[in-house]
This record gives sequence, C-alpha cells and structure tokens, in this order.
Amino acid sequence: QVQLVDSGGGLVQAGGSLRLSCVASGGTFSVLAVGWFRQAPGKEREFVAAVSWGGSTSYADFVKGRFTISRDNAKNTGYLQMDSLKPEDTAVYYCAAVPRLSNYSPSRPGEYHYWGQGTQVTVSS
Repeated sequence: QVQLVDSGGGLVQAGGSLRLSCVASGGTFSVLAVGWFRQAPGKEREFVAAVSWGGSTSYADFVKGRFTISRDNAKNTGYLQMDSLKPEDTAVYYCAAVPRLSNYSPSRPGEYHYWGQGTQVTVSS
C-alpha cells in the first residue's frame, strides 16, 4: 500500500514562491504517476499538474508558465514548484499517485489510487 505525505505549504505574499513535496513510501515510485490537485473553500477539487511514470507533464491552463512539476525517483519524491503566486492560488493542495495505467488521464481525480493528507497554501495580496 502506497502512502503519500505532502508538505511545503505556508503563507506567502502575492508574487512569491513555494515548493511542495510529496514523499511516497510502500511502493515502487518509478511506476507511479504523480498529480497535484487543489481545493479552495466552497469549491470542488481541481487538477493542477501531473507527471507520468515516463516523465511527461501536464498542467492546468491557470498554472502554465508559473508552476513546474517534477519528480526524483531516487528520493521517491514528487515536487510542485509554484512561482508568481496569486491570491486565487490559495487552497489546500493534495498530491496523488497511481500505478502505471494504459489509459491514464492525468486530470481526473478518480484516476488516482493514493492521496496525501493535503498542505495549506495561503497567498496574501
């Protein structure tokens, strides 16, 4: 059973940066796709970014050019570098993972088998 621990959230001013981490244990990290989702109060959980087992990346339109997703298989860790943060980026951010799938759709929360506990990101104006 894979367990995910996400961290790195905090309070930052608009225009600032944060790097979120997602450490996986209990499985073979290199065969996992890793996604990041976020949920703001009163809103549904939404896709942010994902990186597949092969290193292919995908992003939501609202973070393109500002966020970068990456992975370090040697450290069993996925990352989300968030730059040029805006107040509307305020949310709880969750990492998620799924073993290799033949028809993997990175933006669909239902694709993912494992979820972290979430880390709060607050961007002040």
